[in-house]
Amino acid sequence: MSGAKLIFIVASTAASIVAGFLAVHGFWRLRSAWQRHRAGRRSMRAQTAVIWRDPGPVHRLDLENGPGGRQGAPAPPYAFMEEHTTGSQPCLSVCDASGRVWRVKWGAEVNTETFCTRLAWAAGYFVETTYFVPAGRIEGAVDLNRAKACLDEAGHFCNARFELDEEGVVKHFDAHGWAWNDNPFVGTNQLNGLKILMMLLSNWDNKDVRDVARGSNTAIFEYRLGKHRREARYLIIDWGAALGAWGSTVLSRGRWNAEAFASQTDQLITGVEGDQVSWGYAGQRTADAVDGISVGDVRWLHARLAPLTDEQIGAALRASGATAGEVRAFTIAIRQRIDRLAAV
Repeated sequence: MSGAKLIFIVASTAASIVAGFLAVHGFWRLRSAWQRHRAGRRSMRAQTAVIWRDPGPVHRLDLENGPGGRQGAPAPPYAFMEEHTTGSQPCLSVCDASGRVWRVKWGAEVNTETFCTRLAWAAGYFVETTYFVPAGRIEGAVDLNRAKACLDEAGHFCNARFELDEEGVVKHFDAHGWAWNDNPFVGTNQLNGLKILMMLLSNWDNKDVRDVARGSNTAIFEYRLGKHRREARYLIIDWGAALGAWGSTVLSRGRWNAEAFASQTDQLITGVEGDQVSWGYAGQRTADAVDGISVGDVRWLHARLAPLTDEQIGAALRASGATAGEVRAFTIAIRQRIDRLAAV
């Protein structure tokens, strides 16, 4: 085969791959736009919108139990309610002994979600109350589909994530969520701090309402604070694709992999030009994550993460099901990444 012919074949193959990628990308964008149009405008009654709240003295926070505290943990026995067919992992709802409803999930994201929600909460961001439950039993779980492989015949399970379904909260998911480039906090330390935290944790699945056909990971929760007062809280609802390697393709990404996570620490921040910080991160919406972040934004988030102790980080990791080796490796890497923020 001549060199010219080989070059032609390689060029044609590359062009076909690019064209295919653009076609698939365009399809999902159009489908998402249609779903948002069909869903109509978001209807909210909240008078105020918030994305961050001062958590108080960070070094005193209980990262082992997270925002729900020790008393808020799931209380057995658990009674089966329903199985969910959406999402990438097996999931079902149960009612615990206290009458609270929990979404129980298994799979590759269990450890990651439990830890990341604790770190985001410690930084002042809103999260869903989440616990890692190493073992238990769900009563009445029959006729299951995807979740069938996660329980034995008596309903026993292991290594599950329990996420509280809070009563009385109006939740705006999917087409009624929010976009990184269109929300009340664009340009603020609080929003840019959330972007930095997402990159610090290597959360590459940063899809938003513009990606609703593939699943948005942003939402707005409306809380009633009084008889005539409501508050809209903006949050990330899925932290599962983190603590591994970020990347621009499926093959380059991972989750809950301490070695891969640590290997990219030096790439987290790639430079500073004037007041703008450059990042090595790549994810679902890379430009929305990395653009427009200033030294002041980095300083703002660092001031909230720096007081965390290694003991707190380790406690959060152990509460997320990490092994002793994972606790050591992740703690070192996370501390190094926080130090990288300080170096800016």
